[in-house]
Amino acid sequence: MAIRLIRLQGDQILREKAKRVEKITPQIIALLNDMADTMYDAKGLGLAAPQVGISKRLVVIDAGDEKGLLKLINPEIIKSSGSVTAIEGCLSIPGVAGEVERAENVTVRALAPDGNTVEFTAKGLLARACQHEIDHLDGILFVDRVIRFVEQEEST
Repeated sequence: MAIRLIRLQGDQILREKAKRVEKITPQIIALLNDMADTMYDAKGLGLAAPQVGISKRLVVIDAGDEKGLLKLINPEIIKSSGSVTAIEGCLSIPGVAGEVERAENVTVRALAPDGNTVEFTAKGLLARACQHEIDHLDGILFVDRVIRFVEQEEST
């Protein structure tokens, strides 16, 4: 496993729609493992493949809850409800934070690394992280959704 370079705002790959993963290969598994290592090394709670320069619909998330580390292939939000505004940041936009309105609850469907379909409902920080990372797969950055930028000390 390896730490990969995190692409920063301005890198074109962050604005592209990532490609679906058609087959789970050992290379896809290795990439998910590298992404998790990179996310933890950067002290993040989520990372999408475009952030490490790979146009694939892959995300890793660890919101510090009972679900632990999630490795999701071709994730999609199939249901959402409620609305909540909170402060977000992004590993690809260091030093910037802002208030973003997101769904309070989301149901996500994806493939797990073993090829099985997983579906779960998330709320709170995990719901926010899922929406943030899936946005990355569609070339959307959190700054596109910011209501108000905040000083870094205000962010959590």
